[in-house]
Amino acid sequence: MVKETPAGDGPTSDVGAGRLGQTIKRTEQALINRKSRVLKEFGLTVPQYAVLLVLSASEGMSAAQLARECMVTPQTMATVLTNLHRSGHIERSPSSLHQKITVNRISESGRALLTRADQAALAVEGALSAEFSASELQAFESYLERAVATLTAGD
Repeated sequence: MVKETPAGDGPTSDVGAGRLGQTIKRTEQALINRKSRVLKEFGLTVPQYAVLLVLSASEGMSAAQLARECMVTPQTMATVLTNLHRSGHIERSPSSLHQKITVNRISESGRALLTRADQAALAVEGALSAEFSASELQAFESYLERAVATLTAGD
């Protein structure tokens, strides 16, 4: 017999109850969904925004470096870079160190776009931060950093 659930509850809604990983994943998805909505106004996806943000702080990076830094697959990064290059937001040139590597750099138009889009993304994060007192936010960030350290220990 299938248990019926109220509208909005899926058949697995109780499966994640009490599971920290599930709560973290739901939080991450909610943040990405909100950022996706605000970045859409600038014609950017969250991965494109992440690439522009990372490139804005670097002298140039390969697709493999960007994929690792932005936490996407190499295949996804290839698509992201193609679209950013096509729209003129990044420049691509051969590496001076290795002939098979292409170095990606943010262009002036990419930097200008990032400046505007980053304000919208920061507003999303600001609204989230505003839900916590200063001491709660400090503790929350500390807990998350401890979680990262625990999960990456031995990597």
